[in-house]
Amino acid sequence: MNQMTVLVVDDEPGICSGVSRILRNFSVSYPFMDEDMKFRVLEAATGEEGIELVKKESIDVVLLDNKLPGIQGTDVLEFLNKNHPDIIVMMITSYASLELAVKATSQGAYDFIPKPFTPQELKSSMENLTKHLFLRGMTKKMNKEGKEVRYQFLSVLSHELKTPLNAIEGYLRIMKDRQAGDSLEAYDQMLDRSLHRIQGMRNLIMDLLDLTKIQFEKKKEKLQQVDLQEIAQMAIEAINPYAIQKDVTIHLNDDESNFYYADPGDMEIIFNNLLSNAVKYNREKGDVFVVLKSKDDAFEIEIRDTGIGMSEEETTHLFDEFFRVKSEQTKNITGSGLGLPIVKKIVDLYQGDIHIQSTPDKGSVFKIRLPK
Repeated sequence: MNQMTVLVVDDEPGICSGVSRILRNFSVSYPFMDEDMKFRVLEAATGEEGIELVKKESIDVVLLDNKLPGIQGTDVLEFLNKNHPDIIVMMITSYASLELAVKATSQGAYDFIPKPFTPQELKSSMENLTKHLFLRGMTKKMNKEGKEVRYQFLSVLSHELKTPLNAIEGYLRIMKDRQAGDSLEAYDQMLDRSLHRIQGMRNLIMDLLDLTKIQFEKKKEKLQQVDLQEIAQMAIEAINPYAIQKDVTIHLNDDESNFYYADPGDMEIIFNNLLSNAVKYNREKGDVFVVLKSKDDAFEIEIRDTGIGMSEEETTHLFDEFFRVKSEQTKNITGSGLGLPIVKKIVDLYQGDIHIQSTPDKGSVFKIRLPK
């Protein structure tokens, strides 16, 4: 049986003891998991104590109160985002601090649970967290294992499609009980957050489906002569409505056909992901330039944008699964953190390479070389 370590950071002894009591004999089981998941609970009364425990112990999940003696919950969240991004953070909040909890989710917290909470509400949240951590672990195994893992992935996806998001359920309960009052405007932010979560899940599902399409052993009948210029044009047409909405102009340099021996689905994934990012992370009235070059021994694809850019440190993590650049400029942009790792896997399959050049507030350049 697997075990997950949960750290509760809250200055109310009743909350800490309550979580320990509820989770002591509780376990999570899903059809797609080989073993049930049990929970080990650690407690900290202050943010400082919580940070020290994180440094000493292997923590999977932090249940974090907003209001703490000493440093605040948001300070602990900032520390975890910077130093331990793999730890999942769920905020514990009173209804009076609901707005702060919603804000914390935009700053990197996975979710929040209002207090006082019932045992079933906590268990439901832990079930959702367990599923999320399992899914993240499965993507890492994809590098080492084959079809069996991909079939498990599909099992997870089918379950995700049937299970309502815990965060949305929480918002709906708040609205149903009129906990923020009778004014409709009071619930606008909750509705926006719910729609944001739905879009994020839709993106995650599509990215995971793309992962299952990647063939680690290319079948000869899947490969054919594909026109990279035509595929680039199709990707531009698909993303153009969003580009128009953001007032971003996409330029394609070459009108000539560039034929390459490949799986057309792989090439579509490359262009769709890179163009989508170039538009999403661009500024208003920005530009995206797509350049295709045919050399004697390789094709070169360059996609350049005039967007927000990244630091050198951030670019080193772009191909890590589930990594997303966290800043004031990106907090309202949805994404799964899987698009670029998928592109990297495909480029590797064709024995190619991909390089990134980026400057904060000026833009990014992605260069791909695919040997003929």
